[in-house]
Amino acid sequence: MTENKGLPLAGIKVVEFTHMVMGPAAGLILADLGADIVRIEPTGGDNTRHLPGSGAGYFPMYNRNKRSLCVDLKSEAGKALVLKLVDEADVLIENFRLGTMDRLGFGYAALKTRNPALIYCSEKGFLSGPYEHRTALDEVAQMMGGLAYMTGPPGQPLRAGSSVVDVQGGMFGVIGILAALHQRDATGEGQQVVASLYESSVFLVGQHMAQYAVTGQAAAPMPARISAWAIYQVFETGDDDQVFVGVVSDKQWKQLCESFGLDELAADQSLATNNDRVTHKERLLPIIKKTFGQFTKAELMDKLEATGLPFAPIAKPEELFDDPHLNASGGLLEMTVTDGIRAGEKARLPALPLEMDGRRFGIRRDVPRQGQHTREIMAEVGYSDEEIDALIGEGAVGAE
Repeated sequence: MTENKGLPLAGIKVVEFTHMVMGPAAGLILADLGADIVRIEPTGGDNTRHLPGSGAGYFPMYNRNKRSLCVDLKSEAGKALVLKLVDEADVLIENFRLGTMDRLGFGYAALKTRNPALIYCSEKGFLSGPYEHRTALDEVAQMMGGLAYMTGPPGQPLRAGSSVVDVQGGMFGVIGILAALHQRDATGEGQQVVASLYESSVFLVGQHMAQYAVTGQAAAPMPARISAWAIYQVFETGDDDQVFVGVVSDKQWKQLCESFGLDELAADQSLATNNDRVTHKERLLPIIKKTFGQFTKAELMDKLEATGLPFAPIAKPEELFDDPHLNASGGLLEMTVTDGIRAGEKARLPALPLEMDGRRFGIRRDVPRQGQHTREIMAEVGYSDEEIDALIGEGAVGAE
């Protein structure tokens, strides 16, 4: 476990009312950067802890470096406790459906009168406008934001293989929070920040919208696209495996030809430029495929790495636990699984993909158990042991 001393956001207090991915992802980034995050959970714990299948990894992935407070937000005692926290907070994050926080008494209009310096981040499905009352999911945003259309084959829209819009929405929320903190240094005033799923998805396909604006031609889905480069795809190797190779400049083309002994191609002036190679892709690719197919996956990757060309093995998520680069560079952080059949076991999960002054951001607090820090947090805001015990007995708060 590392100390938060000297971390960029040390001293910043955050109260997090979130679930699933988008809101917790925003909190995770702030937590890794040193902020003190109090994660508000229902007295029975966040349902995200117990999701099956593809949702089973949400809680352990997005909740390290946080403290868990279980509280009944509908009880007067629970509400009073949370208001004490908000009064001292720098930032609040929430990702509940529009109007939920207002009904609970924790909307921005109510809280800014208590704490004018509060930065209130709402992670929503849509920004202000005709769609803002709709219920959104990552898939909803990907489908209506053009991303699913661009990802799957024509006629088969396909969501991306991860919760990319949820995570990106969380990242944009953090960008807004950091900007608001900087502005508060000058004004002394907080403000509301809103990030969204839909607009995040639209931002991702902005390059394809720009393509249409520039060329007048609609972008085809990625599997059917006209690539800007002739050699930019997955190739089969001689041992029935696969490697992606991309050649995106004339210099790289010369390096490829030299490294693989493709002297005739190198001398062919009809292939001299990138656009030439795209034009003659149909006669060029069979030669490249045959050449790469003479090597095993390991041999091909060694040769490409020695040449300095862009390449990649086709990795599965579970294979990344053994990735030599991630393991050597601090890219995986050991934490404890808190729920489910593997509760108590250790897992190594991705660190924040960021270095500052050569330093990676690590673990200060393990993934919190349900209500693990309830007593600690309540004591910090002035509750006695007797008062804490009484509120636990009433069911207003939950503690392990």
